[in-house]
Parts: sequence; structure tokens; C-alpha cells
Amino acid sequence: MKLSLLVVTVIALGAAGAGPAAAHHSAAAMDFQNTVEIEGVVQEIEVVNPHLTLVLRVTDERGTRDIEFEGHSRNNVYRAGWRPDIVKVGDTITIRVAPMRDGSDGGYVTAFETASGERVGV
Repeated sequence: MKLSLLVVTVIALGAAGAGPAAAHHSAAAMDFQNTVEIEGVVQEIEVVNPHLTLVLRVTDERGTRDIEFEGHSRNNVYRAGWRPDIVKVGDTITIRVAPMRDGSDGGYVTAFETASGERVGV
């Protein structure tokens, strides 16, 4: 009896954690068929595993705000041409992103271009 209660508890806890983990790594919320370009000033960039995190200060018809984007892993971004000194906080860059399907801010970075014209295809 105690063993089956333990088994049920372990299964229930495992199932409870599976949803958030799958949701975190799902790209279903992004529209990769309709990428857009966004220009902004880098507020933060972390190129680490499991994925790139980029915060841009963007000014558009909705005003000025900081928007967080995510992208590939450090290894994938490096293979696409990124190097540690190519983008720094304060730089103006243009990114190509798969936008959020629901129209909210954010998205998945697929490429970017620096102010000096260096391109990284991600």
C-alpha cells in the first residue's frame, strides 16, 4: 500500500513538472513564417546556454519600451557568426525575429545586424 502511494506521488509530481518544462522550450508561441525586423538599443545581452537573451529598447508607434527576446544556444549563435565583442550594451542593432503569435512584445531572434553592418544569421 505504501509503495503504490509512493509510485502515484512520484508520477503525479513528474507530470506536474513536465508541462512547464515543455512550455518553456516550446517555440509554438512564435510565428517563424512571418519574421519582422526591429531596431533598438541593446540594454542587455546574454549569450549562454540554454539560449540567448536580448533586451532591446525599442521606440515605435506604441512608444518606447524595453522588450525581451530569446534565441538559439551559445553554440548555435557562435556557429552563425556571433563573437563576444560584436554586440555590446548601448549598441544600436537591427534584429530579425519570429514575433509572438498573439501580438505581444518579444519573439525569437533569427538574425541581427550591427550598426557597422556586421551580420549574424542565427
